[in-house]
Amino acid sequence: MTTSDQSTEQDLKKAEWKVRTELAAAYRLVALFGWDDLVFTHLSARVPGPEHHFLINPYGLLFHEITASSLVKVDRDGQVVQSGGLGRVNPAGFTIHSAVHMGREDAGAVMHLHAPDGVAVSAHRDGLLPLSQTAMLCLNHLSYHDYEGVALNLDERERLINDLGDKSMMLLRNHGVLTAGRDVPETFTYLYFLMKACEIQVKAQSCGPTYMPSEQAVQTTAEQSQALGSASALTWPALVRLLDSKNPGYAV
Repeated sequence: MTTSDQSTEQDLKKAEWKVRTELAAAYRLVALFGWDDLVFTHLSARVPGPEHHFLINPYGLLFHEITASSLVKVDRDGQVVQSGGLGRVNPAGFTIHSAVHMGREDAGAVMHLHAPDGVAVSAHRDGLLPLSQTAMLCLNHLSYHDYEGVALNLDERERLINDLGDKSMMLLRNHGVLTAGRDVPETFTYLYFLMKACEIQVKAQSCGPTYMPSEQAVQTTAEQSQALGSASALTWPALVRLLDSKNPGYAV
């Protein structure tokens, strides 16, 4: 191996560890916000390099237990490439996440939750409504995918990615939420906005009749939302500081 090859290999290892650390932090943040579902649901991130591998949680750990080294590396066929101890992954998690990673080259990370407010809005006939500024910031980024059963059928991947299109957020009907972004910080920022919009909608609709903004206001906010993902430059460092104060130890 030449010096150049060794340098490239070291750079890839450093890049992978950075992604591992960010993804482990995202798992713990999901737990901190109360969006986890025991050992179910999943967050994933693409491993830097040409192999098209991605990282996902070992099936059996609670989200607040996830560390950078415990994440499982899998290939596009769901085969474990590197295990952090618990090598098993959730089959439904592989179906959903492999669909997005394979179908969207720009999807460096994918996050899927069953949090109650997200599921509630996904089951609402009208889906996400423009009841808040937060929701209006999401609408231009949002798509929908109909429920087909527990995501164990690999044939569903094509339909899921077709429904996602070029969007960064999705409501999986009667199931939950999904976000995709260039990296973990951006994807978590999309997730935060989508979950907050769903939480607000559930609360607003529980109070009685709701007030809708004008179409012009909805359109203006949609135009203003184009750079929503870039907010991660501010939100992610703040979220990491919060996590470090509440639940450190993920970066091992």
